[in-house]
Amino acid sequence: MKLQSRHLIGLEGVSADEISLILDTAVSFREIIERPIKKVPTLRGITVLNLFYEPSTRTKISFELAEKRLSADSITFTKAMSSVKKGETLKDTVRNIEAMKINMVVVRHGSSGVPYFLTQCMDSNIINAGDGSHEHPTQALLDMFTIRQKYGKLKGLRVVLIGDVKHSRVVRSNIWGLKTMGCSVAVCGPSTLQPYEVEKFGVDVYTDLDEALDGADVVNIMRIQLERQQSGFLATQREYTNLFGVTAERLKLLNKNYTVMHPGPMNRGVEITPEIADGKSSVILEQVTNGQAVRMAVLYLLSGKREDGE
Repeated sequence: MKLQSRHLIGLEGVSADEISLILDTAVSFREIIERPIKKVPTLRGITVLNLFYEPSTRTKISFELAEKRLSADSITFTKAMSSVKKGETLKDTVRNIEAMKINMVVVRHGSSGVPYFLTQCMDSNIINAGDGSHEHPTQALLDMFTIRQKYGKLKGLRVVLIGDVKHSRVVRSNIWGLKTMGCSVAVCGPSTLQPYEVEKFGVDVYTDLDEALDGADVVNIMRIQLERQQSGFLATQREYTNLFGVTAERLKLLNKNYTVMHPGPMNRGVEITPEIADGKSSVILEQVTNGQAVRMAVLYLLSGKREDGE
């Protein structure tokens, strides 16, 4: 069994067998992270470019650590320190960098479709680290890994995604991945922050948080993008917190062995209260740790090393 594509652009169309392969492979790398010496020679000789056109903390550091722990050579590109400031196009930038013998590219960009565009003008393996409001596949994979780690399964679980459904690439990747793996998926948020005809995603849609939480196993809370308040999507921040903020009282509606997740960064006191973020049912920090293992698995499986028998 191997991945059907040389790239990871999104989870839409990725099969359950392929997702299972990534998650199963990540189990081995998760064990490596717990060792005193966390480095293995798996990707020695591979050069990875981290191409980040947007600010990032968790994703960027997670990929950099994953690459170092696999013994890959990695370099990180940031827009602010590049010739993009001088007017160079994205295509010219990446083709010039690839001429320096790059093997893999991890890309984050504010425009949807950029990772796919790179597959059309580069020979390197492309991994999407978040593009516009399209997808963020490795975040959804680490979310699924964390859920499976706790429950031992994904199929049959009820997962509720709360917040800015309209603009969230994390929500989209989670929907495709969770549905493929047999989860029941619901989304909840203000009607102004839900996509047109969101029902076509094949999810249950709620604008009442209490209804959405009733009987759920997992609640995954998305960051409210405060910068969008100026665009009229939210009446006030306080109103959002009153209607959609996740509190201890509201979580009584969940199944007894519930799990709270958040991809970060969190707006404490807005979409989630500090007591919930730091509570015993929260796996938020576990998600961060698992992100390294999942990204190590993706890099390994896409690198072609597996087929070479290394």
